[in-house]
Amino acid sequence: MVDLLLTHAGQSRRFTIREEGADGWEVREETEGGVVRQVKYVDWHRVERARAMFDLTVQTLRQQGWIEA
Repeated sequence: MVDLLLTHAGQSRRFTIREEGADGWEVREETEGGVVRQVKYVDWHRVERARAMFDLTVQTLRQQGWIEA
């Protein structure tokens, strides 16, 4: 569904949302240092909110010079 990797000055941030079948969706944010956030949701509305937060974060990072790898 979502798999976006941004880089800037040797740093990286990955944003992922994956469907896990009957188990719902996994929402994950990572840096080169490891997992920052990993949550599983069964409620689609929570996934939509997580996606909206990813979009805001990505927009801010792009304004700071981060680019898609």
